[in-house]
Amino acid sequence: MYLQKLQQDEIFVSNEMKSLASITGMPSRRGLENVIVSNGKIVNVVSNSYGHIPNELFFKQAEQLLLDAQLAYHKRTINRDDRSFITDFIIDDTDQFSLKNEMGKILPMLRFKNSYDGREKTSGHFGFYREVCTNGLHVSNAQIHFSIKHTKNSTELLLPKLNGLFQRFMNNEYYEITQKFSEMEEIQLIDTRAFVKDILARTKLFRYDCSDTNDDPSKKSRTLLDLIDGEVKDSNRKPTLWDGYNAFNWMLHNSLKKTFTQQEKLDKLIFDEVYAMV
Repeated sequence: MYLQKLQQDEIFVSNEMKSLASITGMPSRRGLENVIVSNGKIVNVVSNSYGHIPNELFFKQAEQLLLDAQLAYHKRTINRDDRSFITDFIIDDTDQFSLKNEMGKILPMLRFKNSYDGREKTSGHFGFYREVCTNGLHVSNAQIHFSIKHTKNSTELLLPKLNGLFQRFMNNEYYEITQKFSEMEEIQLIDTRAFVKDILARTKLFRYDCSDTNDDPSKKSRTLLDLIDGEVKDSNRKPTLWDGYNAFNWMLHNSLKKTFTQQEKLDKLIFDEVYAMV
């Protein structure tokens, strides 16, 4: 059900690199000779030595990796202001990890990123997809390694064969991390306020208190507390560390203005700090 509702943004928008002088009618200084135009908007100013990598080139080659490896998958695409783009490939693997307290599965996921404004590296990494949620879980350390030449005369993607990389991920890190998910499910949260305050203090995600003179939870902190309560409201159980982590994960992806890369780094930090409580 949830996989059928995956976000499907248009990521193959019109794009090109044009000389700045052709647009302004004025000469430009060295190092700022060209602009990247995405869907009719200037989103970046670059030098003559820069090689533009269109989404059509990168994401289609990335998808070919999965086709060559004969992996069944569902695809999610996200377009942020015609500047930053991701494609998530959620793998239909037979050895899915099931959570104890809910029907949802944790599926292996491959995320590929590209940007036209220079804020995201053209890159890829392994992660996880929680079936009952729309967020990615970016707690994996395994990377998809490839090299990119951003040069004027040669914009070339050298992507690896996925077969061996995916199998190593499934044999090692996938099961190691899903085991941590299981352990987090076993630890009940006795004091959710203390939990939220502690994780916020460790991660510096945002401030717990309203102000220096008011130690009541801030609006964002209250949202976190409500999210944790919402994880268990339809079941007769107490919230766990897993529920707490997922509340932070949801807020990170839905309420806080972060780049894709910032989300991934903060998600790993939050996960590590929550797991340290096991």
